[in-house]
Amino acid sequence: MNYYNEIKNILVDNAIGRKVREYKGNQKDLESYYNVGKLLVEAQGGEERAKYGDGLIKEYSKRLTTELGKGYSTRMLKRMRLFYLLIQKGTPLAAQIKNINMTWSNVCEIMQLKNSEKMKYYLELSNKLCLTKRELREKIKSKEYERLDSKIKEKLMKQEEISVRDKIPDPIVLEGLEYREKLTEKVVQKWIDENPASFCKSLGEGYSYIESQYKIKIGSNYNYIDVLLFNVIDMNYVVVEIKVTELKKEHIGQIETYMNYVDINLKKDFHNKTTGILLVRENNKWLIKYINNNGIIVRNYITSEEQVSECLGGLKWIITRAKYKKSLIKEYSKRLTTELGKGYSTRVLKKWEYFICWFKKGRHCRPFLKILMFFGQMFVK
Repeated sequence: MNYYNEIKNILVDNAIGRKVREYKGNQKDLESYYNVGKLLVEAQGGEERAKYGDGLIKEYSKRLTTELGKGYSTRMLKRMRLFYLLIQKGTPLAAQIKNINMTWSNVCEIMQLKNSEKMKYYLELSNKLCLTKRELREKIKSKEYERLDSKIKEKLMKQEEISVRDKIPDPIVLEGLEYREKLTEKVVQKWIDENPASFCKSLGEGYSYIESQYKIKIGSNYNYIDVLLFNVIDMNYVVVEIKVTELKKEHIGQIETYMNYVDINLKKDFHNKTTGILLVRENNKWLIKYINNNGIIVRNYITSEEQVSECLGGLKWIITRAKYKKSLIKEYSKRLTTELGKGYSTRVLKKWEYFICWFKKGRHCRPFLKILMFFGQMFVK
């Protein structure tokens, strides 16, 4: 068999078909790339030898680029080969390949994940919400899966159905909220007022913003719900209360009162019972244990700057020790590159060392942390 000609014919047919088809275009792309990946593995002598057969891929890439134009780099062909191999190994891609209707670029993002449960989670999320490549990448980099409760991850492994409320991450990352040493409710409330869509997105699926500081009358007194939302998937109102302290028992009583008010005065017959979300700076696991109302959800929240700072803190031990043991940097560089891919050379780790040392010298470096947010949470992978 002339493997090169077979691969070329598949890619040409796919390119021609892409110009005329409108429906299930993504599915056809994936089928074509799967077949190309299969032929590449066969041309290289099977799966085991395919790991070392990059020379053939380089040759095919040059010839395809010469004859067909751009879009057939060695990286692209390697991704097609990986796509085929992952499906053959029985990963979540194999189970869902017939139901996947997402772009090839999204599939490439998901293929980089090592954990099969994580891969399955982002596959379903991307497919269900029709995420763009950028949106999917943001969710992966913000560690949305890692921030799920351990019980929810167990449900995922057992292939049990997960509710919308189960998918609320912990902690919730408020992207764009400026970090302050003394964060006040007023500051958080103002950020939500200015970024309602971003706030709803940070909670998960189906949340719609109604109003901040929603005014209600209980007896002769007026009270204000911090944020009132509606979830179009669960078909219920959602009361959100923001606290800048540790969870306290009076917080639970307050939100329960507001939830009962909404159920009595706003809820329609076809709506489900109101849910309450308590956003706190620190959980109290002993207090949570004695919350009887299953409709109350307690979550920590952090700013995006704090998320990066936490990751920097995790590197602190490595970097400070490496100052005295250069071999440690080389060792970690090798391990990180093997497990996570490119981007963790000894040079990069040394730059992190300089950054940590500079960061410790004083608060003057905080503006630099804001600049760091631009190039992608390189510490959040």
